[in-house]
Amino acid sequence: MKTKTKIIHLGRGKDLAVKAVNPSVMRASTILFKDHKTWQEYRELRKTQRVLSYGARGTETNFELEKLLCELEGGYRAHLFPTGLAALAMVLLNYASKDAHFLITDGIYGPVRTICDLFLNKIGVEVEFIKADASDVEEKIKANTKLILCESPGSILYEIIDIPKLCQIAHKNNIPVAIDSTYSSAYLSNPIKLGVDIVVIAATKYLSGHSDVVMGCVIVNEKEFKNFDKLPEALGLTTSPDDCYLVLRGMRTLAIRLKNHEENADKIVEFLQSRQEIKTIFYPKLKTHKNNEIFKRDFVGTNGMITIEFNENIKKEQAIAFVDSLKYFSIGASWGGYESLATVTTPPRTATKIDESRVFVRFHIGLEDVNDLIDDLKQAFLKIK
Repeated sequence: MKTKTKIIHLGRGKDLAVKAVNPSVMRASTILFKDHKTWQEYRELRKTQRVLSYGARGTETNFELEKLLCELEGGYRAHLFPTGLAALAMVLLNYASKDAHFLITDGIYGPVRTICDLFLNKIGVEVEFIKADASDVEEKIKANTKLILCESPGSILYEIIDIPKLCQIAHKNNIPVAIDSTYSSAYLSNPIKLGVDIVVIAATKYLSGHSDVVMGCVIVNEKEFKNFDKLPEALGLTTSPDDCYLVLRGMRTLAIRLKNHEENADKIVEFLQSRQEIKTIFYPKLKTHKNNEIFKRDFVGTNGMITIEFNENIKKEQAIAFVDSLKYFSIGASWGGYESLATVTTPPRTATKIDESRVFVRFHIGLEDVNDLIDDLKQAFLKIK
């Protein structure tokens, strides 16, 4: 079954003779058992299987989404979280221990640094940031390195990592590799097939696709699942079956939405290349993008994310005026929905320095008519003359 077909046909409930096309929303806190023996049996089963036992451990609606994500990513088990950041936090906490050493690539989602500062450092975990493309990973590994967390493409500047090479180095040293794969969202790339052990996706973004859900998910291979199956439940992290239903519904159009995002983004990039105000366009599909060959090898396409860097003569105040004057691009912190967004931003980096005088604007290209978007950009550029 090809990926597009999986998105449509899997995660739709039990194969009954008569059923609705979509799985039902099962809302429950208490699950009832016919007798004490059955209750005990299910408490034992839930150690290794996704079965009904208590609402906070998931209902049938949650399980259908988890099964679909596992099928798409080629994973062994999935777990759902209230947000994408909660999912990332759980990965970090799962491997945290006093005197452990973590390697994190510099292009990771910015708030991960807050988790490191507020919690990991306090319990004695040494967190070291490496280059965003992980090119220095081998020299940074220590005897006590317990986890490598990466993101490819990296946040904001879309740095590309050679994931199979990274995993080969890590596994040679018995270190699990986790990746924030929200950019690919179980469709554009399959990190587990490339060697990754743990995949994190913010379902808030492309999986939902409609900017009305916040959710995170972690998909793990069988080797790491045995190290990962207890802590989320011990901390009571769960998700609403209503939100799971919305993500399942959104995912049915994932393939055609991503294709449309990419087509619009391609045309926007073509237009931006003609603008003299722009110094650099960060878009992995461009031949000029660093490690473009790796991107073409490991990804089937791109999405709606583009970042531009203005020329040195354009100041941050002018970039703000540019964004403020846009009509069809809203200002918002998220992305992956149907709407176009634009934000003035500075990529957070630790292993490398980014001059604060550099001016970046990150775009999420939505599903509007691309000619309207281009016209909108044209009039906004007039504001920075």
